[in-house]
Amino acid sequence: MVFAHDTETSLIHAAKLINTAEQEVDQLRTGADLDEFLRVNGFTGSRTHTMHELRAVRHLRPQLRAVWTAEEDEAVRLVNNILRNGRALPQLVKHDHWEYHLHATTPEAPLEVRMAVEAAMALVDVIREQELERLRVCEAEDCNAVLVDLSRNRSKRFCDTGNCANRTHVAAYRARKAAADPLRIRESSVG
Repeated sequence: MVFAHDTETSLIHAAKLINTAEQEVDQLRTGADLDEFLRVNGFTGSRTHTMHELRAVRHLRPQLRAVWTAEEDEAVRLVNNILRNGRALPQLVKHDHWEYHLHATTPEAPLEVRMAVEAAMALVDVIREQELERLRVCEAEDCNAVLVDLSRNRSKRFCDTGNCANRTHVAAYRARKAAADPLRIRESSVG
């Protein structure tokens, strides 16, 4: 494990949130989409179930994505801004199936504030540990999704939103085969 469990979980949830905007069709179009995202990812706390809440969560995605691609000083500025705007006050809490972990807002804070501050707190650990290179953009040519590389050898190159790794590896294999035997490829495409 690179980071504390709650930090890793928050980073993964932040990447998933960002990636809801990176699909062909936005994955957070409706309140029901947001409900499902929160259910699948285990978010708790108060909700308003309004269009304002949905718009605010959608607005959070580019803010978090900016941290993913920022240099260290800019990432620090962006994270500090999120913490300041969320009036973060870190404290240890225990709830549901979680042992003690950090929360920096109350359960009654607006959803988008809780989500933003939770991500920012995890990003604080990434920056303090000088691990910003673990925040990446998928290397597939046709994908802009983000990922968190939690592998020991820092080798994760592709996102989890689709089958980017498989498509890229198949394309590379086909290119190698075509380069090795161009006549065979031409014959099979003619027939």
